[in-house]
Amino acid sequence: MAAFEVTRAPSVAANRGLVSNFFASAAASVVAWNDQRMTRNALSKLSNRELDDIGLVRGDIDAIAEKVSF
Repeated sequence: MAAFEVTRAPSVAANRGLVSNFFASAAASVVAWNDQRMTRNALSKLSNRELDDIGLVRGDIDAIAEKVSF
């Protein structure tokens, strides 16, 4: 069984202009979407037995992926 762990430093949006905040927010949304996609793909590759070992069922994958925040 493989373990995936990714950490990201929190971004600081203090003292930025409106345009900078817009692009920072857009970039953060893309990063969050990609993190969810990677989590969903990694969990989908596990067998039902491996999912059971970590206390999940295949139907939990989407809910877990949506809760991922780094």
